[in-house]
Amino acid sequence: MANSKYAYVREFELPDPLLPGTFMLFRLDGHSFHRFSDKHGFTKPNDVRALQLMDHAAKDVMTEYPDIVLAFGESDEFSFLLRKSTTLYNRRESKIVSTLTSLFTSCYVFHWAKYFPDLPLQYPPSFDGRIVLYPSDKHIRDYFAWRQADTHINNLYNTTFWALVQQGGQTTTEAHATLRGTYSKEKHEILFSRFGINYNQLDARFRKGSVLFREEITPDLEKPSPPGFTETQTSDDAKESLSTTAEKGLESEEPINEVSQKLEAEEAKIAKKAKKKGKLPQTKIELVHCDIIKDEFWNARPAILGE
Repeated sequence: MANSKYAYVREFELPDPLLPGTFMLFRLDGHSFHRFSDKHGFTKPNDVRALQLMDHAAKDVMTEYPDIVLAFGESDEFSFLLRKSTTLYNRRESKIVSTLTSLFTSCYVFHWAKYFPDLPLQYPPSFDGRIVLYPSDKHIRDYFAWRQADTHINNLYNTTFWALVQQGGQTTTEAHATLRGTYSKEKHEILFSRFGINYNQLDARFRKGSVLFREEITPDLEKPSPPGFTETQTSDDAKESLSTTAEKGLESEEPINEVSQKLEAEEAKIAKKAKKKGKLPQTKIELVHCDIIKDEFWNARPAILGE
């Protein structure tokens, strides 16, 4: 920036670095999406097209920012977890919030026609974003448990509410009155006894939300390298080393299991070297609709809460 007599105005800018060594949890919400969904005729209680569009935008954000290791979405909301060691934009809060929010919004608009080909946007959607810092793994797990529990509570209410309106002939005011003070068990009973709906058999996307995470890709050493081969995959030299190991094993008539063990040892060495060089393993983004409250999901993916 040019030095001039006007440059002093920069002194009014406040630094906003986020505390290091903490997890960043970025959450965005649709702004006035009740109005937006009504204006665009979203199906009640859940519009699969709208949910898939949210998932697509979230996946684009994760693709652009490798330090995002997990995302969870429900309705018009998405939460993104950034690894604890991230130095994205020097951990400047305003830069991260504004960039991620604007990217998600632009991706949502960009992909709109794919999911709503016969419905042009009536006006631009908008999202607001914020970052909360959490110090421990427990806080992160509790946060995502909170959001998934919220998904279930909201969806059960909305499913019962719209069944009363669409199938039961009640007005929205009457439906709210019917459900006032009811517990989950009573809502389940209304759905099943009056409308033949088994809530537990509804699409898991509606009941559990959308979970996006990175799954590490294990290079296939027997296949040729695909176009765009990168350093995060096994290098040509590494392949040659593994190939030589296998050939030696065959020539010496070693048992297959011993050859396999040598191959695994070579793979481990390569992975260790890559880690020392600071290279991130190649990953792909997976989308599932599963339980993230219990231990199973987290135990199977320890890297999510790693450094």
